[in-house]
Amino acid sequence: MEKVQQEKRLGKWLKQSISARMLTIGVLILILLIPLSYVKDLIRERKYRQKEVIGEINQKWGGEVLLYGPMLKVPYKTYDIKKIYNSQTKTYQEEVITKVKYGYFFPKELDIETTVNPQPKKRGIYETAVYGSEINLQGSFTKPDFSEVDIKEKDILWEKSRLIIETSNLKGVSSLVAIDFHKNKYAFESKYDGGNAVSGGKPYTHDVDTYTYVNLHKLESKSIKKADLPIDANVNFTLKMNVNGSKQIRFIPVGKETNVRVVSNWKTANFLGGYLPYNPDKINDNGFDAKWKVLDINRPFPQQSFNAIPNLKDYAFGVNFMIPVDQYQKSERTTKYGFLVIGLTFLVFFLIQTMSKILIHPFQYLMIGIALVMFYTLLISISEHSNFFNAYLIASFAVVILISLYSKSILSGIKFPVFVGVSLLVLYTFIFVIIQLESYALLVGSVGLFVILASVMYASRKIDWQNG
Repeated sequence: MEKVQQEKRLGKWLKQSISARMLTIGVLILILLIPLSYVKDLIRERKYRQKEVIGEINQKWGGEVLLYGPMLKVPYKTYDIKKIYNSQTKTYQEEVITKVKYGYFFPKELDIETTVNPQPKKRGIYETAVYGSEINLQGSFTKPDFSEVDIKEKDILWEKSRLIIETSNLKGVSSLVAIDFHKNKYAFESKYDGGNAVSGGKPYTHDVDTYTYVNLHKLESKSIKKADLPIDANVNFTLKMNVNGSKQIRFIPVGKETNVRVVSNWKTANFLGGYLPYNPDKINDNGFDAKWKVLDINRPFPQQSFNAIPNLKDYAFGVNFMIPVDQYQKSERTTKYGFLVIGLTFLVFFLIQTMSKILIHPFQYLMIGIALVMFYTLLISISEHSNFFNAYLIASFAVVILISLYSKSILSGIKFPVFVGVSLLVLYTFIFVIIQLESYALLVGSVGLFVILASVMYASRKIDWQNG
């Protein structure tokens, strides 16, 4: 009998005690964090799938275009003296060993004019930007300076000099690559080097977010005729390339004076790299017309290199043809406020229950919490077929209407369900404003939370906490 009485008192305490309600709500919030974490995993999975599909599209069409060159490769002789011990005469004899090394020389002037025609390309629900480009290079070479390595004129092997271009995208090249160098034309051929050409020490990857460590593939000409070389006077060159690429296009400023112009009808371009366009009117209604000018004094590398082609990819600049909508990133940011939404919604119901003496069963709290978690699955699924704003609008209205109608069956009258609906609308609007902001997100979020705290303190001022 006494055990039955204890169970009755416990049941009464659980129903009427404020502390018991708070404890129950706290446990339910912790439980709801489990499905919320699954929603976050779902967003990450869909985001990864998007990258995977975009990477496959870019791989088949042609990846990023990164152009390095042209550069003049000139071999030269060096002499090492090696002492060899003769056991018979017990003396050392000197032997001269001849080695051939290479100097790589950049142009005095380099002008690049590029026309890029991007277009969106879709596979299923995923979209990326691909493009066709026409790249025109012209400039001049001056006589190579071997003073740095103290090489005599007779040791320079001019007749074996070649021209080199490196690019990240051979697959996308859609025309023969040949350079008009002084009085003759020289075609380029691909030189296989095991896939390790100036890769920055990193393996090649098709991940669409990885551009710093793309491999550069070498294109090399036949030997240049001595009459075409810049030995006695500067030599001009012109080169035209048609390349299909994706995501972005970049150039390395190897000229003593490098001028680059990129024209496109793409309206959401992002200029990247250590050098930005100098013309203020680069963005227009038809796209953009961006111009760069880089002098040798603006970059931390010289006009020549000996023994190896230097890795200069960190100094590349250009344009990223980004797709402006990223619903997964916004959805991921929205889920970070999931704990706040669930906690504040439960707080509203707790205050209504405490002040009106209406009993709300833990199962009803659980149903409301699951409806709040469903908002995020609706958001991500709808945003894949529409823009983020429409998805957010539909998902938030669906959840607000669902919880408002459900609360009408729990709470007496119409006043409390309307209050719940308005509170949820304000909360979802507040979160939408925060995720749209960047610089002021912390400020707006802090002020908003302060206002919410003040409202809760004001609403709970007359609750008798001592009898809980």
